[in-house]
Amino acid sequence: MRTPHVVVVMGVAGTGKTTIGPLLADRLGVPYAEGDDFHPQANIDKMSAGIPLDDDDRWPWLDAIGAWARGRTGLGGAVSCSALKRVYRDRLRAAAPGIVFVHLTGSRELIASRMAQRQGHFMPTALLDSQFATLQPLQADERGVEVDVSGTPEEITERAVAALAGLDGATQSAEARPS
Repeated sequence: MRTPHVVVVMGVAGTGKTTIGPLLADRLGVPYAEGDDFHPQANIDKMSAGIPLDDDDRWPWLDAIGAWARGRTGLGGAVSCSALKRVYRDRLRAAAPGIVFVHLTGSRELIASRMAQRQGHFMPTALLDSQFATLQPLQADERGVEVDVSGTPEEITERAVAALAGLDGATQSAEARPS
């Protein structure tokens, strides 16, 4: 499967953006970019200290991701980016109008347990509540899909691929639980 779209794999910390993003890119036959790599060191230091980023911290990060997405226009790509607020997604769309979003969703309990198990990541579990408080889910006029993160990475990726294949311009749901 090949897509000309740039897909932004979004969601709160711990939903699996860094795991699902490369798997989805592979399935779509496009390159993957890790959103965390676009953060300036000051942002990483702030999050490592348990301090949530504010919008002033996020603008340069979002602009860097948007520039990458714009460079992939017509070629396709996948990039992870929390994109928690509508205004962040609007900024990404302004840079690369054809992007689509895959919003990874799940219960706070599931996501917290996954965050507690991961090693070597700068985002502490203590910031999860601030992530959920900031989250503004995709709206009906935003091109994207919601994908439940229960199950294995392969099952989640399959749901994402199927949802993207059915994308018709409106937000759709791919919350079917794995059997």
